[in-house]
Amino acid sequence: NTALVQLLPLGAVSLTLGSTLLPIGLGVLIRYRHPRAADLLVKISLWSLLVTLVILFILTGTMLGPDLMAHIPASVYTIAVLMPLAGYALGYGLATVFKMPPHCRRTVSLETGCQNVQLCTAILKLTFPPELIGSMYMFPLLYALFQSAEAGLFVLVYKMYGRDSYKQDTLGEEEDTDISYKKLKEEEVAETSYGTVTTEEHNSVQMEPTQTAL
Repeated sequence: NTALVQLLPLGAVSLTLGSTLLPIGLGVLIRYRHPRAADLLVKISLWSLLVTLVILFILTGTMLGPDLMAHIPASVYTIAVLMPLAGYALGYGLATVFKMPPHCRRTVSLETGCQNVQLCTAILKLTFPPELIGSMYMFPLLYALFQSAEAGLFVLVYKMYGRDSYKQDTLGEEEDTDISYKKLKEEEVAETSYGTVTTEEHNSVQMEPTQTAL
């Protein structure tokens, strides 16, 4: 029972969920019906998201003024830098502990380190009064900036130095799959080879027993 925050803003929560789930549902539908169009939309949306975040950060800093940026504590900058790094490191570390393949480790790492900044800003905008959003609104913007920059550096390093190891991992997986498949086929043949059928004439079929090595 406080005037600062409404404890159950049902309208704001519904609007936030709708603005998040509807685009996700539309994306899943497009991916299911038109995979090629989905690939093109992903490329366009990623670049547009990056440009939008940069413009939003610049406009916010311009509108709120340099005084607000100067009043942000150093601890906020520190947290905005370390939180994505902690997510990337913990995601990759836990995936390694559970012996996941290399490509799954990279995926878990990025999915853990990159958080939904759009949802965070939507909750802030729909829950808090405008006069109090200013200082709160800067943290998700800083987080989005640093998580994108850090992820971009990781991807750049991987593109430069990690492709050879990725090819080796892929070849190793293919060889293991091929060997497992051959072994399975051999076991199937050994288990079902109880006898051979020979045809001496058109109307006669003779069964010759054979020994099966177990």
